[in-house]
Amino acid sequence: MNAAIENTLEGLKQATDNLLTALKNRQYPFGKVGGAVLAVFLLLLLIGWYWSLEPDSFDVLEIARAQSPASSQNLAIGSTSTATAIHLLETLLNKPGGYLSNDVMPPTLWLDNLPNWEYGVLIQLRDFARSLRNDFSRSQSQSVEDSDLIIAEPQLNFDSESWIFPPTEREYKQGQDALKRYLVRLQDPNNPQAQFYARADNLSDWLRQVEKRLGSLSQRLSASVGETRINTDLAGDSAAVQSTRTAHELDIKTAWLEIDDVFYETRGAAWALVHLLKAVEQDFASILQKKNALISLRQIIRELEATQQTLWSPMVLNGSGFGLFANHSLVMASYISRANAAVIDLRQLLQQG
Repeated sequence: MNAAIENTLEGLKQATDNLLTALKNRQYPFGKVGGAVLAVFLLLLLIGWYWSLEPDSFDVLEIARAQSPASSQNLAIGSTSTATAIHLLETLLNKPGGYLSNDVMPPTLWLDNLPNWEYGVLIQLRDFARSLRNDFSRSQSQSVEDSDLIIAEPQLNFDSESWIFPPTEREYKQGQDALKRYLVRLQDPNNPQAQFYARADNLSDWLRQVEKRLGSLSQRLSASVGETRINTDLAGDSAAVQSTRTAHELDIKTAWLEIDDVFYETRGAAWALVHLLKAVEQDFASILQKKNALISLRQIIRELEATQQTLWSPMVLNGSGFGLFANHSLVMASYISRANAAVIDLRQLLQQG
C-alpha cells in the first residue's frame, strides 16, 4: 500500500475517531443526530475505501509449492496453473470485504469499481476452468472428463450476483474445493487418473479464448470517446451470411456511466491473466522453448503488467483522444491491444511445426 493511500486512510480514521470522541463527551458539532449520522457516514466511507483497494500480485511458484505435498521434490506438470487458478478464486472470495459483487448493503451498495474488477477476474477463471476441463486434462476428444473438473467448471459459471438462495460465495467455494481435489490427485504419482497435458494445441486453444476476450475489451475501451466503425462482420468470406441485416457503418460509444465499469473490468481481467500466463510459463516450459515462443509469452505478460499501474486520479478520466485531459480508457486499450497482438503471434508460433 503506497504512502498516499495510507495517509488518506489515516486521515479518515482520525476524523471518525474525533467524531466518536465528541459524541462520547456529549459534544455535538452538528447536533446529536447529525453528528451520529456523519460519524457513520465517515466510517462507511473508510470501509468502502479500504475494500476498494485492489489485491497485490503474488508469486505463482510460491503458491504452487505451498499447495504441493511436502515430500514432493518437483512440481507435477499442471500444478502451477491449477494452484494459481485456485489462489485467484480464493483471493476473489477472501480479500478485504470478501466477495462484493452480490452485496446489497452499504457501503458495497455504493461501490462499483471492485465488483467490476471481480467480474474481470471471474471471466478469466471461467475460461481457464473450461479449458482445464475440456482440453488440458484430456488426451483426446474421446477421452473421459475428469470427475472433479466436471463439478468445478459449472460451479464457477453460477450467477455472480446471487446474494441468497443460494449465495454466490457458497457455489464458488464448491468449485474451489473441486479444483483442490483435482490438484491433490494431480500431484499423486500413484494416481494416473488425474492428468494435465501440456501440449501446444491445448495451450493454443486456451489462448484463442484469451485473444477474443482481449479483443472485446480493447474495442469497449476504445469506444469511450465514440467512433464510427465500418461493419466488418462478414469480411473475409464472400459466402458468409448473418441472421439480421445491419448498417454498413456503426456508431459505437460507451455510455458515460459505464466507462469506469469497463476500465476496472479490464484491470481485473489483466490481473488474472498476468498470473495465469506466468503459471503457463512454468507448466509449458518445454513446449515454449521448443517453439522459441518464450519471449513472446513474456512480452504479453509485460504489456498486461503495465495495465496494473497505480491510477492517481480519483476517477477514470474520459478526455478526447488528443484533448487537454487524459483518457484512461484509451491508455488501457493501447496496452490491451498490444497484448492481444502478441497473443496472436504466440498462437501462430505454437501452431507451427
